[in-house]
Amino acid sequence: MLICPMKKAGYVILVLIFVALLAKACIIADTPTPLEQEKSQNTATEHIIYPQNQKNITVSGVDYLQSQAEIGKFGGSLVASTIGEGPKTFNPFNTKDNISAMMSEVMYDGLLTTHPVTGQPIPKLAKSFSVNGNDYIIHLRHGIKWSDGKPITADDVVFTWQNIIFDGFGNTSTRDSIIIDGKLPTVKKIDDYTVEFKTPQPFAPFIRMLSTPNAPKHIFEPAVKKGKEYFETFLSTNIDPKTLVISGAFKLKEYVPAQRVVFERNPNYYMINKNNQKLPYLDKLVYLIVGDINNEVLKFEGGELDTIGLQGANVARFKELEKHSNFKVYNLGPDTGTMFVSFNLNNRKDKNGKYFVDLKKQRWFQDKNFRQAVDYAIDRKNMVLNIANGLAAPLYTAESLNSIYLNKNLKPYDRNIEKSKDLLKKSGYWWDKKGHLMDKFGNHVEFNLFTNAGNTEREAIGVMVKQDLEDLGMKVNFKPIEFNSLVNKLVNTSDWDIVIMGLTGSPLEPNGGKNVWMSNGTLHMFNQRPAGYTKDDRYSWEKELDYLYTQGALATTFEARKKFYDEYQKIVYEEKPFVYIYSPLRITAIRTKFKNVFPTSLGGVTYNIEEIYEAKEPSKGE
Repeated sequence: MLICPMKKAGYVILVLIFVALLAKACIIADTPTPLEQEKSQNTATEHIIYPQNQKNITVSGVDYLQSQAEIGKFGGSLVASTIGEGPKTFNPFNTKDNISAMMSEVMYDGLLTTHPVTGQPIPKLAKSFSVNGNDYIIHLRHGIKWSDGKPITADDVVFTWQNIIFDGFGNTSTRDSIIIDGKLPTVKKIDDYTVEFKTPQPFAPFIRMLSTPNAPKHIFEPAVKKGKEYFETFLSTNIDPKTLVISGAFKLKEYVPAQRVVFERNPNYYMINKNNQKLPYLDKLVYLIVGDINNEVLKFEGGELDTIGLQGANVARFKELEKHSNFKVYNLGPDTGTMFVSFNLNNRKDKNGKYFVDLKKQRWFQDKNFRQAVDYAIDRKNMVLNIANGLAAPLYTAESLNSIYLNKNLKPYDRNIEKSKDLLKKSGYWWDKKGHLMDKFGNHVEFNLFTNAGNTEREAIGVMVKQDLEDLGMKVNFKPIEFNSLVNKLVNTSDWDIVIMGLTGSPLEPNGGKNVWMSNGTLHMFNQRPAGYTKDDRYSWEKELDYLYTQGALATTFEARKKFYDEYQKIVYEEKPFVYIYSPLRITAIRTKFKNVFPTSLGGVTYNIEEIYEAKEPSKGE
């Protein structure tokens, strides 16, 4: 799971691409079909007829994926956008932010991916796979190549997992997510095109971790041999694009900082159409780097962008424009991520002996009554109405509204200022003659509230949170700052009080949030532990979360797993390290000149970018 700077409609953190389903024996039997109960909410995709699943086909000794979608026209480009400063790395194993991960996922494929309709794990670089208890056999495609023409083999897979992921190079979130009782899985080469993984014991989430990008050994091995410090800068954004070797549909052509990222088709990609012609159809995939959401809207309206993710404030106008314009708006249902207010519960000192969080603020934030008071003071319904234009639903739980693991026993509630005041009184808070909230030591409750600048939705939420909490007599200094500076505060310096932030998520697998909820997780932001920290100073409920997350991953049936994940949600619901805001509908627009567009709630609009092609621009009357 990654920190999300904004809601986007294009690629999600795991690139979701249509590929061939395996026989039922190869599919995790206990994984229910996702989101069936939510189909009625996804009105824009209800009547879309999806093409048949892609097929494995061997041509001249090469195991291709054959698209069953309409045969398209080669050429053209699709222009999307990102908000912020742009990617920080092109190394798929060093990504710590959503934008860098999104760029890497364009270029690097994993062994498996997720079917965008059923949610099942399906082959990608793999031709097939089988699971028997804790034993995973992966059969790679014969004859497929890296972009430099070298073959993709079992040696690349074993190196990726053993020497990069298992050995802790780069961002260790994948490694952290697959540790079982302190033990890592094993991986070994059976032959040039067969790999065996073994987990220490049956581990339900592992199959989905095989969507992790694979590295070309001949490119990455020299960097790994130079050590972890060197690896941190390997494939930085100032790299010559010609030196990047990739397996995905598009390779880097140009990066102009703060302006654009340009990708071009990979001629060695392993997907073909029904005429056995190599995909993708598009020559280029371009991401413009825009300053903020308002600028993004202007660029789309001006014809500079081909697709855009919409926030509630813009949807009504875009639906009206749609009637006389060359684009279509899709409602993909509830967003898969979460948005929340978080408290800094850190009570530790830095290397200079200074507390990360001021002592008086520690007393406030570590007080459950205080956190619950903040929660009951926030007017979610007002935010849904006035910020999201009604195109959202209040959120109270750690799992998204479309999660198959959502604990539906955790009931919603309305804003209740009197309840907030009662909770504060229980902890000795009082109000002076001017209505200022004072703690029992006579300190006026004042703190900084951060979010990422340029995200108009979160900035609007911040203004309302400030107003809601000032109704309690708190003084809130609202400070939007640049996204990467904010991430640095959250995961490195711990120099923050309260923050409005979002996380990517998956409605299919809670273990993707392990690095958030486990006490030693790299995104355990509300109580971040310094690297190498060994003292056991967990809160009692943190210990419970550690236990529940471990057991939830080890359970082998959906029913057994859900019991553990229901309980973790209950603890978060009560303890409030995160106060959840609302879940917006995921709404996106794309130009009608693009064909083979089959939106889904899991994949978005461009998950099958290889199959999408550019046709003749229809006139406004067409």
